Amino acid sequence: MRILLLEDEYILRISIQEFLEDIGYKVDCFMDGEVAYHAVFDKSYDILLLDVNVPTLSGFELLKSIRQDGIKTPAIFLTSMTDMQNMKKGYETGCCDYIRKPFDLEELEIRLNQVVKSFYFNDNDNDFVDLGKFAKYNVTKSRLTVEGKEVLLRKTEKEILELLIKNKDIVVSVEMFQNEIWGEYVEPATVRVQLKNLRQKLPAGIIQNRRGLGYIIER
Repeated sequence: MRILLLEDEYILRISIQEFLEDIGYKVDCFMDGEVAYHAVFDKSYDILLLDVNVPTLSGFELLKSIRQDGIKTPAIFLTSMTDMQNMKKGYETGCCDYIRKPFDLEELEIRLNQVVKSFYFNDNDNDFVDLGKFAKYNVTKSRLTVEGKEVLLRKTEKEILELLIKNKDIVVSVEMFQNEIWGEYVEPATVRVQLKNLRQKLPAGIIQNRRGLGYIIER
């Protein structure tokens, strides 16, 4: 998953970036609010981590603007503003969490995991996404089970499956796989091979091919 991090304090920004990349996230860093605002429209982000007091456009103003533009990407404020008025303002602009500085990086990981689970993988069985045809995916442990038996997935296969789950009922194009999984251009044949490998581990029909458009998991 890809995170946009807006933080103008250099040491904190690098610490957060390195920590999140170590636990598997892709992170794009910004220190200027207006630059970060435009980046939201240039690339698909899964979560926004926003400091409030940053140059040109505050985190509050950034989130308020993109919400008015119809972007619903979950956002967490990271701020030293601890008074109730600012916290209320943060939630009113559309954030889903508010973390006071200073904070432990493990706390950030816990909050992120909760946001991912509730926003992208909300399911009646909480930790599981029902893929149909006796297949389930445990989003907390990143485990696929088919007919009650665990199916081993490679790292790229897990990332592809999670991207498809996150975009249920939406066709995911080859270009989106390139950007979200590899973060750079790879041969379309490489994407198709990885998808073929994943589909072979799932019951037929769960991942459907929309010729010329991409791939989709339907509800």
